[in-house]
Amino acid sequence: MIGFDEAMALVAGAAKPLGVESVSLAEAHGRTLAAPVIAQVDAPPRDVSAMDGYAVREADLPGALPVAGTAYPGDKVSQLAPGTCLRIFTGGPVPDGADRVVIQEEVTRDGDVATFGAPGGGRHIRRRGADFAAGTTLLDAGRRLGPRELVAAAGADLGEVEVWRQPLLAIFGTGDELAEPGRARDRPGAIPESLLLGVGALAEAAGGVIVMSRRLRDNLPELEQMAGWGLERADLVVVTGGASVGEKDYAKAMFAPAGLELIFSKVAIKPGKPVWLGRAGGRLVMGLPGNPSSAMVTARLLLAPLLQGLCGREAGLRWRQAPLAAPLGPCGDRETFVRATWEEGAAMPAGYQDSGAQKTLADADLLIRRRAGAPPAEAGETVEVIDF
Repeated sequence: MIGFDEAMALVAGAAKPLGVESVSLAEAHGRTLAAPVIAQVDAPPRDVSAMDGYAVREADLPGALPVAGTAYPGDKVSQLAPGTCLRIFTGGPVPDGADRVVIQEEVTRDGDVATFGAPGGGRHIRRRGADFAAGTTLLDAGRRLGPRELVAAAGADLGEVEVWRQPLLAIFGTGDELAEPGRARDRPGAIPESLLLGVGALAEAAGGVIVMSRRLRDNLPELEQMAGWGLERADLVVVTGGASVGEKDYAKAMFAPAGLELIFSKVAIKPGKPVWLGRAGGRLVMGLPGNPSSAMVTARLLLAPLLQGLCGREAGLRWRQAPLAAPLGPCGDRETFVRATWEEGAAMPAGYQDSGAQKTLADADLLIRRRAGAPPAEAGETVEVIDF
């Protein structure tokens, strides 16, 4: 059994990007850049008006000027003759010769003649390249493409971007006691299978693509067959349950025919000690505990960083400091991750910390990290937390 920091280092070492592909911007949301986004154009591409108004030569002000035409966004650049003005709308190209846009509220118009007072205020012109010039790096490699990043990539006049390939996942939930949600009540002793949904959603949020999600019985030949299927089609196989020492705990045994080599087999954490990571058939395999809280805590702490690394992002966790809202007792000999909620600027530990808890799991939005052997902590003390 290894410590949490050692497990994190091993996860980071295994989390190597899987390869590069080009995708259209329409398909790029959530993907991670493998190459920087470099502007292909100036933005704006020419001097344009920042306001609705009139383009003028400052030397012609004040006075009454004939309106020589109108400039809309997307129009070609025109030439402004001395002693005239041009009606212009926001984004319209400023004509050659003009050096100011006077906003419409400061102009009196009578037919085709506009009257201006003395110049004052801003010039209301967005200069060519004021946002960025062609050749400017707008987004660095490793950046995840969210809504704002997609705007910048499109503004760079790119139709496609180079991104890291998303890892393909097969997720198997094991246990004869598991039933499809909505049907467990019809079979005595059955419990709803919840982790295929929870772990799958977490994996997709971290960048993975689910190619199969299936509930499996505790039948070793069937498990071995499905393990082989997963290893053929996925980059990472995740199995929940069957990680203890019972007669039907086959989570590791199901990968033995593919030559399972363990990277680690247990981690000294609570909850989630049975979590393990290995390789089989050239693919990564992660085993999560079968209890809901244990599985989701270890998935947040170890599976999410693994997927982030496979996607080309940093395979790490970002802890921050926060005050405790209520006291915590001493920590035992295993590093402990306490489910908590964020209440009025402080971390409030949940009262029920059982590894099988599901309501606490739903309510929690933080994990509090407690180092092994830590003494009691009083309300107001600072602790390490991470979003859950």
